[in-house]
Amino acid sequence: MINNFRSKIDDGIYMNLINTDKFKTNLVSIYIVRPLLREEATKNALLPLVLRRGSERYRTSLNIQKELDKLYGGNLNVSVTKKGERQIIRFAIEIVNSKFIKEDSLFDKSLKILNEIINNPLINDGKFDDKYVEQEKRNLVDRIKSRINDKKSYAVDRCIEEMCKNENYSIYKFGFIEDIKDIDSESLFTHYKKIIETSPIEINIVGNIPKDYALKAAEKYLSFQRQEIINIPRENVLKDIQTKNRIYEEMEVNQGKLTIGFRTNIPYEDDLYEGIILASNLLGGGTNSKLFKNVREKESLAYYIYAKTYKLKSLMIIASGIEFENFDKTLDIIKKQVEELKEGTFTDEDIKHSKNAIVTSIRSMIDSNYSLSEFYFTQILTNESKSINEMIDKIRGVTKENIIKAAQKISLDTIYFLKNKREMEEEKVE
Repeated sequence: MINNFRSKIDDGIYMNLINTDKFKTNLVSIYIVRPLLREEATKNALLPLVLRRGSERYRTSLNIQKELDKLYGGNLNVSVTKKGERQIIRFAIEIVNSKFIKEDSLFDKSLKILNEIINNPLINDGKFDDKYVEQEKRNLVDRIKSRINDKKSYAVDRCIEEMCKNENYSIYKFGFIEDIKDIDSESLFTHYKKIIETSPIEINIVGNIPKDYALKAAEKYLSFQRQEIINIPRENVLKDIQTKNRIYEEMEVNQGKLTIGFRTNIPYEDDLYEGIILASNLLGGGTNSKLFKNVREKESLAYYIYAKTYKLKSLMIIASGIEFENFDKTLDIIKKQVEELKEGTFTDEDIKHSKNAIVTSIRSMIDSNYSLSEFYFTQILTNESKSINEMIDKIRGVTKENIIKAAQKISLDTIYFLKNKREMEEEKVE
């Protein structure tokens, strides 16, 4: 049984308690929400790296770890991600539930540590520590460069970047290498003070904690300086496609990565949203999908192939790994499967398989406190109030007509192909 409770604790700051006795730990996640903008994306990505290095009280990362060890092996995670056209700085701490040990104050201590790291960073001469900032700038450069190591996800990212190149959604969550050199300790600290004062902040607590106790503890131990809170606009998701992009990128790869980007033109608040989720699953959601059966099994053209929707930006991506010479044939078959989907060439049994797969995926969220926190955070960003059971009911209620109507709104936008550099050179010679 999961109960959730939401309460405002300051200007633009809310505490969200997801109360469940399913886990032996309690998870506290603090989300600082920023607009996804070129001028601040790199600074935002650098901030959690610097803040994790030390605070006024715990001056090194080793000191922080020693404090976490006192909490029976507490785990601290700092990260940056993007959700739609928002960039999220997340601080999370997971500690054992006090009912399993003889110490009652663990939850309070975990909030104190979070507050110390976020609100009392290590400052020298009115700015962040120079050494820490320079070290983490180098680490951020390495992190951005390393994105090419996973060619599968790199190809998807690049397809989306080309697809949305005139939209903020194209901005990489870790920012840009060329912007790092202009960041110094003083400018980064000035920016940090601004985002703490002006950003919407969500505090999600997942665990078996009494509501009144959690609220009082959050109000007592988490204190932020606040000014006027920024408003972050809703993403624009409807687009009339005039011309289709076709992007080729060359790299030393052994396997081609064909990625195709579609606009679904269905916002998440639309009545057809669940229909597009089913359509995507029928198309490329697993071994029973049209793409798997026709591209991978029947024609043996793909090492992997799948379709995925991106809720907040209303995109659908088809990603595949293929031999370089199979590009045209694979593309033609994929296009054919999309057209058949729009025509309703699938059975009631196919729909049943897809519904079961999606319901299983939704239910799996309750097996992870992190997934639960992320689920409710996304609900907040989208102003939704559907429970997990209500989401399942909506999926169960989708008809074949809903799926066809949703699929018919899909528009092909971008074809991206990552292929071997030698292949490109041979084509030029010919």
